[in-house]
Amino acid sequence: MTTPKKPQDCSSMEEVRLGIDALDKTLVELLKERAGYIDRATELKQGNGWPARIPERVEEVVNNARRVAETEGLDPDLVEQLWRQLIDWSITREETGLGRK
Repeated sequence: MTTPKKPQDCSSMEEVRLGIDALDKTLVELLKERAGYIDRATELKQGNGWPARIPERVEEVVNNARRVAETEGLDPDLVEQLWRQLIDWSITREETGLGRK
């Protein structure tokens, strides 16, 4: 597979689609890696009796993502919405692992 071009260098929809498909693959790989951290957090939380949802941490993660989005020129409201969904999924995964769901 050829390396996708930068968006501004694409001259056809085929090139655009190749770039999007490559990024989607990378995003899925990163989400899998993030899920590994969630699974490890579940193991550690079991050992110390922590709950899956720690509201202060949720807000810290959301604020960090918003800050990065702003720095990168991406809509921080969109990023917040996506991250809140990701966090909710992660907490459900943790609760299942903790035997609380």
